[in-house]
Amino acid sequence: MSDRPTRIALLRGVNVGGRGRLPMADFRALLAGLGYGTPQTYIQSGNAVFRAAGPAEEIATAIGKAIAASHGFRPHVLLRSLAEIEAALAACPFRPAPGAEKTVQLYFLDPPPGAPDLAALEALRAADEEVALAGKVFYLSAPSGIGRSKLAAAVERHLGTPATARNLRSVRAIRDLARTLPN
Repeated sequence: MSDRPTRIALLRGVNVGGRGRLPMADFRALLAGLGYGTPQTYIQSGNAVFRAAGPAEEIATAIGKAIAASHGFRPHVLLRSLAEIEAALAACPFRPAPGAEKTVQLYFLDPPPGAPDLAALEALRAADEEVALAGKVFYLSAPSGIGRSKLAAAVERHLGTPATARNLRSVRAIRDLARTLPN
């Protein structure tokens, strides 16, 4: 076992709508340049797994500063451990049918919401949508599609904390990648 634990970085607002452009090869090189071991990325939305010792806040800050210095913008960096990602998956109250994993979103929150306006979110919820809040994760099941959900666009505002969402399929893939990370 490595003395550097597995870390998972989830960047908010990267490669979305032509803003916050960060090629994943650059992201991997940046992580390696910070001394983080065996960085790997998953798809283009700013997901990375790597090994790094030290406090999570310091690692997240270093990543944000390095992206700002090299690419001219500073995304919010949410850092999670493999155990936190596994716990978020285990706590997911929604079990979509195989092939429908993209209809369930996990919003990773940083920090946990202090005074979420759940009534406002409930007012936006479509008849077929379901939601749950558990600590640092907000879960949304939107069988008609996330792109059609009025609630999905308002989650961060009504929870009152920065968030970045990943669909269930992506979170499982990131977890699997992290599990196989070489030492």
